[in-house]
Amino acid sequence: MGTDETPGAGPRVTLEGFLRARRDRVRPDDVGLATSGRRRVPGLRREEVAILAGVSTDYYMRLEQGRERHPSPQVLDALARALLLDEEATDHLRRLALSDGRRGRGSRRSGRVGPHLLRLLDRWGDTPAFVIGPTLDLVARNRLAEALYADFTITDNLARMTFLDPAARDFHRDWNRAADAVVAELHKAAGLRLDDPRLNGLVGELSLKSTDFRVLWSRHDVRGKSGGTKRLYHRTVGDLDLHYESFTVNDTEGQQLVVYQAEPGSPSEEALALLGSLHTAYPVTGSEPGAGERPART
Repeated sequence: MGTDETPGAGPRVTLEGFLRARRDRVRPDDVGLATSGRRRVPGLRREEVAILAGVSTDYYMRLEQGRERHPSPQVLDALARALLLDEEATDHLRRLALSDGRRGRGSRRSGRVGPHLLRLLDRWGDTPAFVIGPTLDLVARNRLAEALYADFTITDNLARMTFLDPAARDFHRDWNRAADAVVAELHKAAGLRLDDPRLNGLVGELSLKSTDFRVLWSRHDVRGKSGGTKRLYHRTVGDLDLHYESFTVNDTEGQQLVVYQAEPGSPSEEALALLGSLHTAYPVTGSEPGAGERPART
């Protein structure tokens, strides 16, 4: 699976697990290696990675077995090239190597949002905006964001919402893409916060309850939230094509402000305006993640 299992917690992210998972995803022809006959591994063999990275097979095997934990920066860069890692995955590889088994700083489950940021959210009446914590807990949202997620029963965490709430399959018109992004964001968080109890508990819960999550987690994709497009469906106003941007909240470690926008004059802008007019009763909320679920609407 590419992760190490710890009793009572989610699959741990380790250097050896990351290397195994990413090696399985590189085909010989991706890196210009000739193949012949039947292969017993889905990707590269260990000795092939060693050759590409310019290290001995024995040394690389010790890395994958967790018996060598001090690869040099030069070796890490060579492994990144051999495994065709992008910039974010390479940074993740370096963090895992530098951690050397040390515990990361734990994140608090109940994030707090400053009053000035809450007032800013309140002023954005025509665009959904919310604040997430380092493990994708929704810690605050404005009225329109509350209305946007009104079909969900689970409302405390974007990952739990995506994988455990049936509403997500309709809400995300491209659910597979949304699920990929959520898991990649959690993997990045895991590299930054090794052995974070909150993150381990979340990954453990999702691994137990969702086969889709387990499969995606084993791929070790790494990607942060920056900006992009969302193709959504709201049962009241229909399809929504939105662009989002995320911004670091500098005075609170790990928090991000996420803002959705519709193209001016587009049907999605009209739909958002209608959604806002239908849900004016929603207040701006600074939520306490862990309330988790609300009664289903009838």
